Amino acid sequence: MLKKLWICGALLCTGLFYGQQKETAVDTLDEVVLIDSKFELKRENSGKVITKITTKELERSSGQSLPEVINRVSGIEINGARSNDGQNLGYYVRGGRNRQVVILVDGVQLSDPSAISNDFDLRLLPLDQVASIEIIKGASSTLYGSGAATAVINITTKSPVDKKIGLQLQSVLGTNQTQNNANYNIAQFDNSVGLSGKLSKFDYQVNFSNRHSENMSAVASENEEENFEDNPFSKYNVYARVGYKISEKLKFYFYGNYDDFESSFDDAFMYADADNILDSQQFRTGSHWVATYKNGSFIFSDSYSELKREIISDFPSKYDSKVYAFDAHNKYIFNNKFHTIIGLNGVFSSFNSYSIPFGETEFAQTVSEDVADFDIIDPYVNLVYISENGLNINTGARLNIHSEYGTNLVYNINPSYNFKLKTGNLKALASYSTAYITPSLFQLYDSTFGNIGLDPEESATVEAGLEFNSEALRFSAVYFNRETTNYIDFVTVDPVNFISEYRNIDEKFNASGVELELDYAFSDKLKFKTNYTFTEAEERFALRIPKHKLNASLNYNISTNSFASLTYQFNDDRTDSFFDNETFESKEVTLKSYNLLDFYISHRVNENIKIFGGISNLTNEDYEEIYRFNTRGRNARFGMTLNF
Repeated sequence: MLKKLWICGALLCTGLFYGQQKETAVDTLDEVVLIDSKFELKRENSGKVITKITTKELERSSGQSLPEVINRVSGIEINGARSNDGQNLGYYVRGGRNRQVVILVDGVQLSDPSAISNDFDLRLLPLDQVASIEIIKGASSTLYGSGAATAVINITTKSPVDKKIGLQLQSVLGTNQTQNNANYNIAQFDNSVGLSGKLSKFDYQVNFSNRHSENMSAVASENEEENFEDNPFSKYNVYARVGYKISEKLKFYFYGNYDDFESSFDDAFMYADADNILDSQQFRTGSHWVATYKNGSFIFSDSYSELKREIISDFPSKYDSKVYAFDAHNKYIFNNKFHTIIGLNGVFSSFNSYSIPFGETEFAQTVSEDVADFDIIDPYVNLVYISENGLNINTGARLNIHSEYGTNLVYNINPSYNFKLKTGNLKALASYSTAYITPSLFQLYDSTFGNIGLDPEESATVEAGLEFNSEALRFSAVYFNRETTNYIDFVTVDPVNFISEYRNIDEKFNASGVELELDYAFSDKLKFKTNYTFTEAEERFALRIPKHKLNASLNYNISTNSFASLTYQFNDDRTDSFFDNETFESKEVTLKSYNLLDFYISHRVNENIKIFGGISNLTNEDYEEIYRFNTRGRNARFGMTLNF
């Protein structure tokens, strides 16, 4: 344990030491953040520590998945991101679970009412269609509604290029192998094509992408004599958008996209090879309207989604769900000091499920959308005060109006103070935020495990921290503590007859920790970034969550057109649970800590062509994310991007 902490501390202190030796201009002082207030505020005026993943950083991750990229952010562990592409994902943020994270795409909340936790599946989205990502951690239900208890992840898609016709092509080839299957066959393919542009007051965009991977079994065999078959993964995405600028003060766009992936998976119950298949589809359409006026603007965004999932296994099932979400808010600035928002957010959800009864061959409906549906209408207000002497206050409240659970009030208070120093800005911050999460439709109405007697989950989060920004250095330290009541968990009611259901846990659940982040530019060419997270969650709820996690990267601009980086990640020991097929009991196991080292290099041949390559898990570290499931060993990828 001491060795692990020493490594984490040494990397952070190294950055701090060099940070006092030299200062070189980087874009830290003028950085603008949006997610914590829905206003474009200078980072120094924000009361939170916001993580931004820029377009440039995303370009350097070509060939990876969206969960892999987000997994490098402090406080976040996306379990399954390092395994077979089809592996189910666990969003563990600050000791929380999937249902406590809200995912936005272009400002609109996405969800799947048929999923256990009502969470949106990040496997559906392709990385090549993403322009940037902004992440805020802590309770944010005031601005983003039910579910925003541990984090909000806002994914912004690419916009049309500023010319009549723009064409982007990208292709990536790579290996896809475990630590014990080092054949280095090309087994992963990523391709994308995008066409966009602007014609007078119109703009347009069409994107197509696909990803295919094979050569890996999901479940790991217990001995070398067992030869489990590959579990291939295949995904394709289509996105189209058209916009019109009516005037300088009014513009809008409509969009539509279709996402589809098919994944083969093994028997996770018996840890055996199997020919199971999951087919998941999403059709989504919506619009975005912006009307501006003196000192303010009105923004309306909406999204209608239909999601379908079919599971082909010994227990076949089908799910389909519909969700319509909108957010309308008016922003107004008084005297350049008071940034106000009055908004209305709505989510309307329903789902159906089907299974094949024992002894029969045809699907029968088990849950109907006539029963499994609810509506949420939330009015909210938010106020940001920016003073001339450094004091900033972000506060607000939301009334959650639920068709099944009535009304509930959530609120936040987030003061911060900015000290102007000779070498930069020092920001002190604190916050108290409440969150309210209603049970998912699946947890309420599933024919096997549902429980209509569930109560909503409630939580409160306290944060306190410091952030320093200069031309060359950004350093932040944040302490968090979250207390949750009415936590919803999957409980075995009758182990003899294998009866289980979702129930509220009649005890308080506490998670706390510390997040440290450091970005430092040694020069215009050499930059260092690192973050460390300590998470202390109560034992019952700490499955698969590392107590210590460290990320670090060293980025070097070899020349104007060439770039190279080394990326490191350390994950501490974690506890997992599994079902013992011999004793018919659930048991716990410790998954050992691991270290991952990745290398990336790129070169821009000319203004139209860029080539790049990378090696992940350089040391071929053997580790587990999930008990008895494979992870990726040493793998290489090579690709090319063409822009015209």
